[in-house]
Amino acid sequence: MKILVVEDDASLREAIVGRLSAEGFAVDSAKNGEDGAHLGMTETYDAAVLDLGLPKKDGLTILSEWRKANRALPVLVLTARDDWTSKVEGFKAGADDYLVKPVRVDELIMRLRALARRAAGHATPVLTCGALAYDSQLGSFSFEGLPLKLTALELRVLSCLMLRKGVVVKREELFERVYDGDGGADSNSLEVIVGRLRRKIGSDRIETARGLGYRLVCDEA
Repeated sequence: MKILVVEDDASLREAIVGRLSAEGFAVDSAKNGEDGAHLGMTETYDAAVLDLGLPKKDGLTILSEWRKANRALPVLVLTARDDWTSKVEGFKAGADDYLVKPVRVDELIMRLRALARRAAGHATPVLTCGALAYDSQLGSFSFEGLPLKLTALELRVLSCLMLRKGVVVKREELFERVYDGDGGADSNSLEVIVGRLRRKIGSDRIETARGLGYRLVCDEA
């Protein structure tokens, strides 16, 4: 999954980005509202972490602009203001969830995973595809009842396919969600990752839609 973090507090921003990266997310970040607003308008993300008290452009303004432009990415708002009025303003502007500082990064990660899962139309945290199971709260896979060992890039690809199981995910969309600003990555590297995943979960589990992308094939689909 690919996450946008817009936070002006450098230490908090670095802590969130570091933990998200360690948990297998692809992450873009911005330290002011103008840059964050632009990224949210022009790039594709599975969710965003948005501080309200930002320099250059405040979080509520950014959120309102995204929603008016029909940017539907789930947004987790961060604020130092622990009052009901601020929360109501955030939700009215289009926030999907809310955390008051100081933030516990473990909780933030679990909420982001839940937001992305619900946005993909899944009500329960554990998703299955035949013998493959994905615990979206923990961000871990198992296959035939045993833990599935994956690299960070394999995890990003497989989680994206699992959240959209049965649906063709375009190569461009997968590539955008998998690579974290790696200018050296090329389209062939995505094929290599898919090849490794096929060896781990079965060659018939990931179907190639020629000229389009990939689809996770499930027994129940």
